[in-house]
Amino acid sequence: MPIYEFEGLTPVVAQDAFIHPTSVLIGDVVVGEGCFVGPGAVMRGDIARLVMQRGSNLQDCCIVHTFPGRETMIGEDSHIGHGAIIHGCTLGRNVMIGMNAVVMDGAAIGDEAFVAAQAFVKAGQVVEARTLVAGVPAKVIRTLSDEEVRRKSIGTAIYQHLAGRYLETMREVQPLREAEEERPPLPGLDHIHRGEW
Repeated sequence: MPIYEFEGLTPVVAQDAFIHPTSVLIGDVVVGEGCFVGPGAVMRGDIARLVMQRGSNLQDCCIVHTFPGRETMIGEDSHIGHGAIIHGCTLGRNVMIGMNAVVMDGAAIGDEAFVAAQAFVKAGQVVEARTLVAGVPAKVIRTLSDEEVRRKSIGTAIYQHLAGRYLETMREVQPLREAEEERPPLPGLDHIHRGEW
């Protein structure tokens, strides 16, 4: 797994966090309990500290970095979609950042706020709690409903569940040349969709 010390600082990863072997963690990085870091994600802590708080996820091909003197904080239970860039900003609790969105230096995303896919949150922008922003640059679209926040929480719970399943069952293998006759389906996640997590 590519985890590298930099200038005497070694990344810190909680025992029950899952870090995919193709992701890269460098230097002053702290990954909290139950976090999920997907394939190809990069956390490059070579300028200042990068923190993922408990239960947050960083999906495939995301980048987390910062600028001098600015810690990057991904709040508890936050959900970072595939290909997003998080740079020198602060994300509150239970935030969702959509696929390929960019959140820039000094931006602050309030608790339970959503940044839409492909949105650009400019440097220093403040996104209020429970607000949906979208566009380039990101603009407020509306306030989020309780149901939207609940559905987001279900998506995050799936990644928290996946972190444990990956730790228990993932291993490198050679591919099969054809599918088994009675190939079983993946176990369902209905209990999470029912809110039983």
